[in-house]
Amino acid sequence: MKRNATLSRKTNETDISVSLKIDGTGKFDIKTGIGFFDHMLAQLSRHSLIDIDLHAQGDLHIDDHHTVEDCSILLGRALSQALGERRGITRYASIDLVMDESRTSAAIDISGRPFFLWNVVFNATKIGNFDSELVREFFQAFSYNAGITLHVINSYGANNHHIAETCFKAVARVLRTAIQIDHRQKEIIPSTKGLLKG
Repeated sequence: MKRNATLSRKTNETDISVSLKIDGTGKFDIKTGIGFFDHMLAQLSRHSLIDIDLHAQGDLHIDDHHTVEDCSILLGRALSQALGERRGITRYASIDLVMDESRTSAAIDISGRPFFLWNVVFNATKIGNFDSELVREFFQAFSYNAGITLHVINSYGANNHHIAETCFKAVARVLRTAIQIDHRQKEIIPSTKGLLKG
C-alpha cells in the first residue's frame, strides 16, 4: 500500500502544489519564497521521515500570512489523503523535545477529529523577517485539515528561532511515530468505532 498524495490549490492569493510520501526518508524540495518557513518545513520533513515536495507562489508583497496558511491547508489535506483509512497506524504519540535552552512538548492523536491546543509564547513579534504568530497559524490549519488532534506546549526558551524550531521538530517526531504501521494490527483501524476518518 502506497501512502502518497499529490495535491494543488490555486486562489487569488496563492498557487501551491505538494507531493507527500509518508513512508519516505525525509527528503524534501521546498520553495515557498519565505526563507525561515522553508527552513521549518525542512525540519518537519527531515524529522518525520515524510518526503515533501512543496512549491508555492504567493502574494508576498502583502505579507507571508496567506502563503503560510495555504501551505498548511494543503499539507494537512495531503497527509489526510495519504493516510487513507488509517488502517494499521500507531495513532498516538507524544514527546518532550529540547534544542539548546528551549523545550517543547507535542502530543498527537490521528483521530479524524480535528482539535488544536497551543501554549507557546514568543517574546518578539518577528523571527528575522518572519511573523512569529504565523507558527501558530501553520499548526492550527495543518491540524484541522489533516483531521488530527494536536497539542503543542513550550515549557521554556529564550531564543525565538529555537522555540519555533522545537515546535516543528516535536510535531515532526510525533507524526513519525503516530503514522508508523503497528505490525501487530496492520490490517486493523485502531479504534473501537472502526473508523478514524471524519
